[in-house]
Amino acid sequence: MTTAVAYLRTSSRTNVDGDSAPRQQQAIEAYAKRHGITVVREFHDAAVSGADPIDTRPGFQGLLEYMAGNGARVILIENASRFARDLAVQIAGHKLLQGLGYELIPVDAPDSFTNDTPTAAMVRQILGAVAEFEKAQLVVKLRGARDRASKAAGRRVEGNHGYRVSNPDVIRQAKRLARKSPKTGKARSLREIAAGLAQLGYMTVTGQPFSASQVQRLLEAG
Repeated sequence: MTTAVAYLRTSSRTNVDGDSAPRQQQAIEAYAKRHGITVVREFHDAAVSGADPIDTRPGFQGLLEYMAGNGARVILIENASRFARDLAVQIAGHKLLQGLGYELIPVDAPDSFTNDTPTAAMVRQILGAVAEFEKAQLVVKLRGARDRASKAAGRRVEGNHGYRVSNPDVIRQAKRLARKSPKTGKARSLREIAAGLAQLGYMTVTGQPFSASQVQRLLEAG
């Protein structure tokens, strides 16, 4: 039987004690029952804006930590707006979950995030352009800092910023995998984190899994 976690979000404090959460629960439970899905845990972000990035929400952070050590790979939500009201946040969040191997299902329209609409394609292109722009800006800033340091030292000073510039996502994922399991209170070893990164498709530039020492440097990166 397929297992899943439920995610609920209420956007204002006045809705926290209202019928929003019970309505979401009822819709999710009905969908799960119809499709033979067992909901093993429920996570709720109360009084959290739908425009907030998903990885900054306490409830969703707890959900990701739980799923990292659990067999559930499906997230059920009442509708796409419970996940995020901002379209860019929806698509960016869905991309993050896809990278982790999780399936997001709005129970009112299960194909919401898999339909390839012109709007979704446009937003993906915009997000990619913004990411490239931010990366280019960072590279220019770092180069300027090295130039100033070189001038002050009277010699060329080169930086070694590694994955902070080339692939900051791998640092974020390594730190996520390093968190203690809320269920057991235990943390993964460096080698287990490396294995988790490899499962997500994060490898070294030579195509090999990260070593324990490399994982340690990722966790220490700013």
